[in-house]
Amino acid sequence: MASSTTVNMDPDVALRLFEEGATLVLLGVPQGTELGIDCKSWQVGPRFRGVKMIPPGLHFLHYCSVNSPSCGGQVGPKTGLFLTLKPREILLANWDPKEEDLDFSASKNEEEVSRIRATLRDLDPYLGPYPYEVMRKWVSLTDRLSEEVAKNLQPLSGRICAFSDVIPEINFRHTKDRAEQPRNDTACQSMREGLDRLPRMKQREGTELRFSVIPKKTYPPGATPAEITQCSLDLSYALETVLAKNHELQPLNLLGEIQFAFVCFLLGDVYEGFEHWKCLLALLCRSEEAMHKRTELYLGLIAVLYHQLGEIPPDYFVDIVSQNNFLTSTLQDFFQFASGPGVDSTLRKRAEKFKAHLTKTFRWDFDADLEDCAPVVVELPEGETVD
Repeated sequence: MASSTTVNMDPDVALRLFEEGATLVLLGVPQGTELGIDCKSWQVGPRFRGVKMIPPGLHFLHYCSVNSPSCGGQVGPKTGLFLTLKPREILLANWDPKEEDLDFSASKNEEEVSRIRATLRDLDPYLGPYPYEVMRKWVSLTDRLSEEVAKNLQPLSGRICAFSDVIPEINFRHTKDRAEQPRNDTACQSMREGLDRLPRMKQREGTELRFSVIPKKTYPPGATPAEITQCSLDLSYALETVLAKNHELQPLNLLGEIQFAFVCFLLGDVYEGFEHWKCLLALLCRSEEAMHKRTELYLGLIAVLYHQLGEIPPDYFVDIVSQNNFLTSTLQDFFQFASGPGVDSTLRKRAEKFKAHLTKTFRWDFDADLEDCAPVVVELPEGETVD
């Protein structure tokens, strides 16, 4: 690996980690490929054969192919996958140049894995050490995310792709199928007509992230107008519906789903992960009744958000770290509900400290009326312009 940094480590500790840690043997990865594990990434060099000394547990491997400099050097979309590694486990993969992806089928060949294990010391100079300098950060971002939750949320294909893999809804196998489609040999008269002429696309089966579905109707069937209004102001019914359907036995796994979505966006460049993260936060922060009943869930939410917001790159989330954005308005509702009657005293105090921390770090004023922060429209005298 190029541009890697290593932590000064006692030789005995390093040897123990080498012997007890897991190893990713990744053969044939083209030079220049951007590859990372957890919160660290590198550009693959000519001697790279994998990563060693990986602590057991859940990890996120991510990579994207890069064209050679003679072909422009363009970087392809990122691919990622969650892996759960055991002590001393060896996971073997070969680079598939046609698919520009890692093929892990060799890991199922016990004879091949045994051969690699026997020659591991010879392979050692070609293995990059796990980046222990970012391990604390990785653990703080995934401490609520279990192997089971990650497996249930990950696409059936096992790959989390920055760009959706889409195919036409209708497979035009026959001439008559194509004849029934809008013609494209004449100029469009409007944008709508142009959009209607485009083929309808759908995501390839097995490549979809399997997030919890948040109900569009936030109120129960047969609700009265008054109940509909109440359930629109307090989203507890919708939250309980999501928990009952997806995390009934372990409600705190919803925090793991929030972490999964955040990692998919932060490290995997998956915008869908960001959108789901926003939806789950809005659902939790605007559920006043649930806040009274589910103290542990909300104490966990504060801890999760504390670490996530500490990792937001300033140039990545320009909208989020500004004053008037979805996060400030969502958290304003949360802090208002958390200070109300009937809320556990520990949760109330923790929320007050978190509010003070965010105000100091991002200079967000949660006590201001966000409507007052809206842009002011100024009427100019007739004939005057702004240069």
